Order: sequence, then C-alpha cells, then structure tokens
Amino acid sequence: MITKRIIPCLDVKDGRVVKGVNFEGLHDVNSPIELAEYYTKSGADELVFYDITASAEGRGLFTDILRQTASRVFIPLTVGGGINTLEDFDRVLKCGADKVSVNSGAIRNPDLIRQAALRYGSQCVVLSADVKRVEGQFRVFARGGRDDTGMEAIGWIKHCVDLGAGEVVVNSIDTDGVKGGFDLEMLSAVCNAVKVPVIASGGAGKVQDFVDLFQALPGVDAGLAASVFHFGEIAIPHLKNTLRDHGIPVR
Repeated sequence: MITKRIIPCLDVKDGRVVKGVNFEGLHDVNSPIELAEYYTKSGADELVFYDITASAEGRGLFTDILRQTASRVFIPLTVGGGINTLEDFDRVLKCGADKVSVNSGAIRNPDLIRQAALRYGSQCVVLSADVKRVEGQFRVFARGGRDDTGMEAIGWIKHCVDLGAGEVVVNSIDTDGVKGGFDLEMLSAVCNAVKVPVIASGGAGKVQDFVDLFQALPGVDAGLAASVFHFGEIAIPHLKNTLRDHGIPVR
C-alpha cells in the first residue's frame, strides 16, 4: 500500500478561510496565512488553497494573500480558484504554488488541461471535480458547486486525466461539511476509472473516517479535510498515529 497523505484545505473568501455545509452557509474561520503556518508545523503532508468565489465572481485569484501564504508553507501547495488560462497557471506558480487545481476553467475549456500539462507537466495539473448525485447519476457541478453542468462525472474525470491531469480531487457535495464519513461509493467509481492519484474530499468528521477510507479504498492516495482540522476536532499527529496503528502507511 502506498504512503497516504493528509491534506488540510483552506477555502478562502475575501482573504479569510471559511467553511460551510454542502458548499453553503459559509462561516469565517481564520487567516489563511496563520493556518498555513500552523499546518506546516503540525505534520500536514500538503496544503490546498482554494479561492472559492473567484470563478463565481468572474475574477482572478487573490495573489497577494496567496503569496503571503506560500511564503510560510514548506510542504507542497496546491492552489485553485479562477484558473481559466495558461496565464493563470503561470501567475499562481510564480506566487509559490507547486500544483494548480482547475475546475470551472476546465469545464469551459477542457483543452486548458492539455495545454497546461504540455507546458508544466502533468504532475502540476490537478483536476478538482465537484460532484453531486442528481437523479441517480454522479453529476459535475461548476462555479463552486452552484451550477449543474449536466455532465456525468466519472466520464468527465476520465476524459480530463486522458488530457493530462496528473491528480484528481473528488469533492463530494453530498457529504461536504456533514461529517458523516467520506463518499466511498463515489470515490470507488473514480478509482476504478483512472490510474492517477485520487484525493478524497468531503465528509470527514472523525479519525475513524480516515481509517475507513483507506481500508475500504486502498487506491485512494490522500484524505483532504477542512473544518475538522481548523477547529481542532482532529489533530494531524494523532490522526497519523492512529492510521499507523491500523497498518496504514503515512509519512
């Protein structure tokens, strides 16, 4: 079994980290700069920074906050939000990101993934897929979970990987913020469809949820969560020790 990664996620709105439930009802949490520094010191393997309203507001990502955050982080940093062009990739990477996450921009122009993979390498291109069940089908949503694209999610994810995405973050809107466990059914479908690293996002409420995730789906590479880490409900050192106790390799 490959070594599993634990990844806190900073959902940033107006320069502050926020958290909601099912992508709605956002509440202020903390400064992304302070949280990034805290997670770097507490054993996180990577960090994800999403400017969650950039796409919906039709603007570029907040580069000043990102630059300050990146300067405090000494683990791999993935950044997304408002990524629509190769110039957006370039700008974010120059601010200190290691990988760039694309979602709505790829829905509008799937060739962006191919272009970015050719220029920066597939390892730099992360597909972030916001997925929700609609009439029994896994459906792709855009603009921060606001718009149903009508596209079937598993086929879409596979297509993006074929274009050059080197990693996939599966954000289950159904389980986001509910803290009832990861969406194992959705994640299993994605793992069966692609051969690149898959990151599970949405639903973590307790340490056991991570144990269940990696035991049920050995093909999942990482567990991503936000509020349980932000509010101290799960301490990363304790989480990693528990995973080790269950025979799950962690860094």
